[in-house]
Amino acid sequence: MLRVALVTQGDPKTLTGGYLYHWRVAELAGGHGARIEFVSFPSWSFPWPVLSGGRVLREVSRLGCEAILLDSICAGYLAPWLALGRCPVPVLGILHQGPGGIGQSAWRTRLQAPLDRWAYRYTRKLLVASQSLCDELDLPGKLVAAPGCDVALSLEACGDLRCGREAALLCVANWARMKDQLSLLEAFARLPEGLATLHLAGDEEADPEYGRQVAARVEALGSRVVRHGKCRREQVAGLYAAADVFVLPSLRETYGTVYSEAMLYGLPCVGWNLGNLQHLVEDGVSGRVVVAGDIAGLSAALGELCGQPELRSRMSQAARRRAQAFPTWDQTTGLIVETVRKELA
Repeated sequence: MLRVALVTQGDPKTLTGGYLYHWRVAELAGGHGARIEFVSFPSWSFPWPVLSGGRVLREVSRLGCEAILLDSICAGYLAPWLALGRCPVPVLGILHQGPGGIGQSAWRTRLQAPLDRWAYRYTRKLLVASQSLCDELDLPGKLVAAPGCDVALSLEACGDLRCGREAALLCVANWARMKDQLSLLEAFARLPEGLATLHLAGDEEADPEYGRQVAARVEALGSRVVRHGKCRREQVAGLYAAADVFVLPSLRETYGTVYSEAMLYGLPCVGWNLGNLQHLVEDGVSGRVVVAGDIAGLSAALGELCGQPELRSRMSQAARRRAQAFPTWDQTTGLIVETVRKELA
């Protein structure tokens, strides 16, 4: 069986898109004759994890791994060790962000970007999580390995999400500035009170300061907004199945797995015209893609979908058809494992 080390940073069980991507691939790798072992850099502040590069490579050797999948979140930390020829096995990058990262301070981005690029000079292939990110990268050896759209094998029923109103809106995202829940709540507040119930699922402590602002705004909206907190995959699947519309005005999504998951369940998706959303949703056909920052436009799009069941039904059918073309997690895993094998041949 092929044994591969997935080198990342911190706790790989963290509930973020990149880590969930890694876990889904690791879970399914056995079906493709491979085993993925997680090896992590410590969660020290930048740039100190670079000091652990030797320990990381020794762990890769101890586990008997034949190749490394290097997570873009920590690529720069391994760069000096790759340059010194200390890596015993071939390296492939697995990218959920470009050089310099996402949401970093300006000074960190300026320092980290050259380190990340340095590391990618020693990779044989770059597995990139979305077409939009692939288009942005001026790096050789790119291959799109998009996330799967199948969220879970089963779902937990969650009852009537409309709560006596005309429609149920769903947002699945950790409470963080990048996800822009405050703009969503501002747009939602402009809708008639009886039109829709908004459901928020995700880690409310991901960004504590921002989370407190979101919580205060939610409280002001009373029963119109329902909080679900962290949810297991089966719970999220149940929310998708019971909702009418998915909305996430994220300021940056490398791929936007939640959009593709929602579309598979027939949910029209609404969000800002940023990141990868425009590669997933056709505006006016399978959802609405709104100019970033246009609160009035976002509110109008939500009001239109919630108040017009026939329009919502047409967009629902289009979203489900579009999602049929997205890969499953098993297909994504197969692509990654096969790519590693080709680079080892």
